[in-house]
Amino acid sequence: MSTHFRHTQPPSPKSATGRVAEVYEQISADFGIDRPPTFVVLSSAPELLAPAWALMRESLIAGPGSRTGKELAALGVSLANRCPFCVDAHTVLLHATGEHALAEQLARDEDPASAEHERLLDWGLATRVPGADLRPYPFPDEQAPAYLGTALAFHFINRIVSALLTEQLLPGGLQRFRAVRSIAGRALSRTVRRTPEPGAALPLLDDPGPGPDWAAGTPVGPAYAALGSAARAGAGLLDADDLALVHTALRDWDGEHPSAVLRGFPRRQERPGARLALLAALAPYRITDEDVAAWRRPEHSDHCLVHLVAYGAFAAVDRIESALALPAALREHQP
Repeated sequence: MSTHFRHTQPPSPKSATGRVAEVYEQISADFGIDRPPTFVVLSSAPELLAPAWALMRESLIAGPGSRTGKELAALGVSLANRCPFCVDAHTVLLHATGEHALAEQLARDEDPASAEHERLLDWGLATRVPGADLRPYPFPDEQAPAYLGTALAFHFINRIVSALLTEQLLPGGLQRFRAVRSIAGRALSRTVRRTPEPGAALPLLDDPGPGPDWAAGTPVGPAYAALGSAARAGAGLLDADDLALVHTALRDWDGEHPSAVLRGFPRRQERPGARLALLAALAPYRITDEDVAAWRRPEHSDHCLVHLVAYGAFAAVDRIESALALPAALREHQP
């Protein structure tokens, strides 16, 4: 399993106790995968693990709406963020929903045959751009909390994965073979095709707030609030000038990927922490061993690095989320 990880070496899941063990148990039951590296990588900072899982569970897995539709939205997000690991994972999960032809069309970079599926994929792609017009939604308004939560969850997860995991979903890139994708998906089909009880992840969180208005009182809201609170704690690893630089860059970000020369990014020799946080936000796949080494000090544990990356990742999520417009139909669903 260690071959999945870059820059950190998380604790062995077999040694997990307490809250971390509880999270792994719920992931296994509701996601169908034992100790996926997507979440194991966060276990170096356990306070991030539970809310990241909770947001994904309460939106993608337990939230209302078609699992196929939410997988398409998550795939669109992952394509927009250039996260091959997550693109491959959602292709496998589309097989798990029974949409084998659709999964293979997308694996071949073809457009979905169904106009409805194409709209869902395009909607996910569009969410990378802060302030993009995401309406009319390609799903009923009452399902918006689950779809928006799914999109925002994967804007965070994509960045963690791109920064701290390799691109290999399966050993040797086996996910590139159609038969392997299909078999892997079928192995997950029973779990994927059932909908677990909403809200079951919330007891894993420490006193979360109610969350933003768009969550409309659903369990997605507290999960989002808890992840934001945990991720923003990484700001303590940066000084005031670093934070100002990150805030200014994110304020002006329009969803574009940075140029090849990373114009406008701080130099690693001068502001390595701000550079890492901004890369995590805007181009986590561009983080190098040299970037990490320039920042590392004896006091900087894997816990610190995961927190710094999570801070940058959530800064981008926060920029996207803060630009969302709340339709009247969602306000009517407020408790």
